[in-house]
Amino acid sequence: MSESSVSALQSGRPGRQPGVHPESQSVDSSGFSSPPVNFLQELPSYRSVARRRTTILPRDKQSGTLLKPTDSYGSHLEGGITKNLSSQSIRKYALNISEKRRLRDIQETQMKYLSEWDQWKRYSSKSWKRFLEKAREMTTHLELWREDIRSIEGKFGTGIQSYFSFLRFLVLLNLVIFLIIFMLVLLPILLTKYKITNSTFVLIPFKDMDIQCTIYPISSSGLIYFYSYIIDLLSGTGFLEETSLFYGHYTIDGIKFQNFTYDLPLAYLISTIAYLALSLLWIVKRSVEGFKINLIRSEEHFQSYCNKIFAGWDFCITNHSMADLKHSSLRYELRADLEEERIRQKIAERTSEETIRIYSLRLFLNCIVLAVLAACFYAIYIATIFSQEHMKKEIDKMVFGENLLILYLPSIVITLANFITPIIFAKIIHYEDYSPGFEIRLTILRCVFMRLATICVLVFTLGSKITSCDNDTLCELCGYNQKLYPCWETQVGQEMYKLMIFDFVIILAVTIFVDFPRKLLVTHCSSWKLIQCWGQQEFAIPDNVLGIVYGQTICWIGAFFSPLLPAIATLKFIIIFYVKELSLLYTCRPSPRQFRASNSNFFFLLVLLIGLCLAIIPLTISMSRIPSSKACGPFTNFNTTWDVIPQTVSTFPSSLQSLVHGITSEAFAVPFFMIICLVMFYFIALAGAHKRVVVQLREQLSLESRDKRYLIQKLTEAQRDLRS
Repeated sequence: MSESSVSALQSGRPGRQPGVHPESQSVDSSGFSSPPVNFLQELPSYRSVARRRTTILPRDKQSGTLLKPTDSYGSHLEGGITKNLSSQSIRKYALNISEKRRLRDIQETQMKYLSEWDQWKRYSSKSWKRFLEKAREMTTHLELWREDIRSIEGKFGTGIQSYFSFLRFLVLLNLVIFLIIFMLVLLPILLTKYKITNSTFVLIPFKDMDIQCTIYPISSSGLIYFYSYIIDLLSGTGFLEETSLFYGHYTIDGIKFQNFTYDLPLAYLISTIAYLALSLLWIVKRSVEGFKINLIRSEEHFQSYCNKIFAGWDFCITNHSMADLKHSSLRYELRADLEEERIRQKIAERTSEETIRIYSLRLFLNCIVLAVLAACFYAIYIATIFSQEHMKKEIDKMVFGENLLILYLPSIVITLANFITPIIFAKIIHYEDYSPGFEIRLTILRCVFMRLATICVLVFTLGSKITSCDNDTLCELCGYNQKLYPCWETQVGQEMYKLMIFDFVIILAVTIFVDFPRKLLVTHCSSWKLIQCWGQQEFAIPDNVLGIVYGQTICWIGAFFSPLLPAIATLKFIIIFYVKELSLLYTCRPSPRQFRASNSNFFFLLVLLIGLCLAIIPLTISMSRIPSSKACGPFTNFNTTWDVIPQTVSTFPSSLQSLVHGITSEAFAVPFFMIICLVMFYFIALAGAHKRVVVQLREQLSLESRDKRYLIQKLTEAQRDLRS
């Protein structure tokens, strides 16, 4: 700012001397005069800082002027960059091209004064980074369904694209789970079975075991009828029960190679622990980035408005209809935000009587929700009990449809519950007087709990039937109901298999027999009022995500009882990808309530993490509490599945045993827990400090915007005075 403009600004201010004192100005390094101190002290940011009695910006002691924050920041940034030139690439810094070229010249100048060893390390580091970048670019071209997902992103936006990316992630996850189980369990058995290696099976010696507990009759009478193969294929019984698809096929104690004996029970348990741990780490790793973005966006409502107005457009959209849909979506989001503001203001103005009334209503409605959930769980329990009791009848006593109905009765009841309860929850939520955003989250949370809890109810019902003896001496002798469940792990695997197959059949049937005819009716009979009210099917992202998370939870639970279930899930999700893509392109329209990609990814992974936690609970109980079958499987010589771990540890050297026992003892667990708590408290304090810094930076940005408005106002006044 020049001296004339400064004097003009001062002359335009009433009650101010027109002269400019020399001591109130300073000249910076570029030769331009700095603004006077009394003018800078009138900025809104300076007044706010002085009023709050916080730290005032440092003054230059010689000239008495304020230090320029831009100059100090620029010099500090330049110094930091020049120090880190050797460790970081210039490309990572947010600088213009001329600054990057200048820094690159500095970097090349510094290279001349380095030793040959340091120069070689610098050049090798650069070459390695270039190689990694090229390899990363090459791997992007090898991504599964890369072109399909990019095409979906271009036509329908990032929200729907995130659903298909999530489906691709589940395909890769199940493929890796199958490879883990294949390498640890299936591959040694196949190498021995087909004489590829010089190895033999070590059969399980039945010691200290009653012979009645080892009886495992496999019925083959169903093969008489022509439809028996269809029933076996859909239910996992008959010829499939004897294959490597189920737990009962692996009745092997080990595999003896030339130099060692492969412990198959230990490998079977380690494969289960490995795929659960891998799934947990992979989901947490992918969800961290989405959590950061959601945490930033949920801080302030004003920031949410700015993001929607200035950064809400999805530039991947190239389709005109999708652009109109995005416009309506942004309008819907703004209306929803205004509605939430209205509800927040309404809550603030609510009287105590209204508060008591609304909370009483919510309590009553939540009791209804719990009653609906309890009724669904009880229906699943009754259906499972009925199916298990009548499943043992001979097939010739039933017709084909009755047999399938008995076999799939729990799956049918679970599917009906998953279809009916979201409709009931959507009706109830309207009377609870929540904000629109919270209504969606609460409804989705209830549906997630309903879908995933039904699987746990089914598993726990089977567990209660397996462990209930009812004064049966054989049951008390074996530790489980050997009469009904001679190989209970295989029968639990068959239930998971039926759930997987039935869920896949329902998805295909709805797409082929509901969505496609509905599209034809809407297209060719649009003049009918009933068809207009029905409308075209919406591609609802939350419902589709809940469906595939439901299938993935079945896979996690069933992989222990049916080792080939991850391979079936991989094939299932691949087919679902193409079915959903065709349905999106030709039969469905995107939902007007669109999701951002970051919000969608975090929501999908959060639901998936809930499903993983619910899957771990029944698996842990079945492996540690329920006695393993004595008639089949690799754990017939163990009381429970987990007992293979103590026995394996007992074969270690004494020093290693002492180390393992010390790590698993309370003397190690208590200090370890205390250290973990201290580390957690440290990170909580660090997060609090970062949050305070973020708040201060936001206040500083707000004050800078007020300074700009103030300077523009004064500049306008000065220009007006100059013209006059």
